[in-house]
Amino acid sequence: MRHDLFPASVRATIPALYSQEKNENPIIPLKFFTPSNRWTWYVIDGSPLDCDGEIIAPGEDKVPVDFMFFGLVDGSDCELGYFTLRELETCFIERDYHWRPRSLQEVRDAI
Repeated sequence: MRHDLFPASVRATIPALYSQEKNENPIIPLKFFTPSNRWTWYVIDGSPLDCDGEIIAPGEDKVPVDFMFFGLVDGSDCELGYFTLRELETCFIERDYHWRPRSLQEVRDAI
């Protein structure tokens, strides 16, 4: 049985999409990775998406069908960008259970 990649308890710790936009050194609360290669996704913020791919604002009465993240992606290149939970679920991705939140600069320095 596959573990829940993004349970509600973890989802509740993610700042809303664009909420850290003006922070030059935002905190990264979550990390996903592939155990078979070096690809890693460091989540800065994110929000649920509706069936039209639109962000669901807090309090809106819409059914979420996906989750859009913004973060640092370390793969063939290392860059900031957007990725969705659905995209991550198509690969063999794991959540880093030992991850402790750290700043974007700390992560970049360690890569």
